[in-house]
Amino acid sequence: MVNDPLGFFSTARWTAGVVGLGYVGLPLLVTVTQADLGAIGFDTSAERVRSLFGGQSGVDDVSAGDLAEALAGGASLTTEPSDLRDADALFICVPSPLGRNRQPDLSYLEAAFATIEQVARPGQLISLESTSYPGTTEDFIVPALQRAGLRVDEDVFVAFSPERVSPGSGMGTKDIPKVVGGVTALSGQVAAAAYGRLVTSVQLVSSARVAEMSKLLENTYRAVNIGLVNEMAQLAHELDIDIWEVIDAAATKPFGYQAFYPGPGVGGHCIPLDPQYLAWRAKAANFTTRFIDTAEEINAHMPAYTVARITELLNQRGLPVSGAEVLALGIAYKPDIADDRESAALDVLGKLKDRGARITVLDELVGTARVKLHGYEAIAEQGDFRSFDIAIVLTDHDSVDYAAVARQVPLVFDTRRVFRRIGVSQENVVSL
Repeated sequence: MVNDPLGFFSTARWTAGVVGLGYVGLPLLVTVTQADLGAIGFDTSAERVRSLFGGQSGVDDVSAGDLAEALAGGASLTTEPSDLRDADALFICVPSPLGRNRQPDLSYLEAAFATIEQVARPGQLISLESTSYPGTTEDFIVPALQRAGLRVDEDVFVAFSPERVSPGSGMGTKDIPKVVGGVTALSGQVAAAAYGRLVTSVQLVSSARVAEMSKLLENTYRAVNIGLVNEMAQLAHELDIDIWEVIDAAATKPFGYQAFYPGPGVGGHCIPLDPQYLAWRAKAANFTTRFIDTAEEINAHMPAYTVARITELLNQRGLPVSGAEVLALGIAYKPDIADDRESAALDVLGKLKDRGARITVLDELVGTARVKLHGYEAIAEQGDFRSFDIAIVLTDHDSVDYAAVARQVPLVFDTRRVFRRIGVSQENVVSL
């Protein structure tokens, strides 16, 4: 047991054990090594560990060079839970997806908690970073440690610090302020001292529950505002008003307004999922989350609305959806990354395919192999697009020559305002 845990985590060269080496855990592991601390990366997938040893990070924000430097700097990778006993701090960074009926799937978290129960030892800090509902840290980690014979604040320290990553933004783990809340005041202070070695700014809050809910509020705020602007986009279309011009006009107000933009749906591993954790927990407390539920309904409808608009545009030109040659530009959930998890683009294409459209995808970042796994024809690079009836901008990667697309394809449906941004105005380009 460390006699002075605050001093130890503030000044000593301690070792971090990162549980889960995905889009959250791997950047954290790299950040740990950059701070000249010891690092043990654990993942249950032997294939994942082999790929990392082979130099393939599989994470947009961790380059092959970053990974190589981390390994050269002493980071170890393992699939053996017992190796985590050598860590002074354990950071849990496993997925927390939604399961059937959009209910929280806690299976990854429960497996991680079982691992912690096996390997935790006196003197360790255990911090959960995976997004979950308020109360998860207290309800699961603390009892697991108690079953292992460990007492909070006397033997171990327990906290929650929500992951904050923005793939493709250029902001690394170190650059983003870290919210930290302990299950007790002392645990929070110890966790804040540890994170203070890793990031430039730490916001210590009064409890793990506050930290857990802060993460859900961040993404629920975005989901609700996206839902609002998606509804406004549909209304603007009915009123024959350019929603993009409306947004640009409103954004000139220097106070009280933040611009959000409509799109074909909401994608990624946070915005479509996190509000549902909050709504699920609210139901258990007999509380109705009306804003969250309405935003979810609007956002979930956007792929169908997008397909309806595409159908309308094709019909205006005497073309049915069935048999139409469709060029889909991008299937990643956001621009300039290779991540297609929970992508709304895939929902749009699935509905078009069900209606008989012949779909070809250009997404140089996601790559042809993964496009084909989704069941679509794929082209590896830009070329002659004159055989297509319509091009649909679903993800606005910077690498695409949109002006060239508009010159070659007779109809372009832009769901991401990219043509407005690049200053290209053509009669055959229609915006969402």
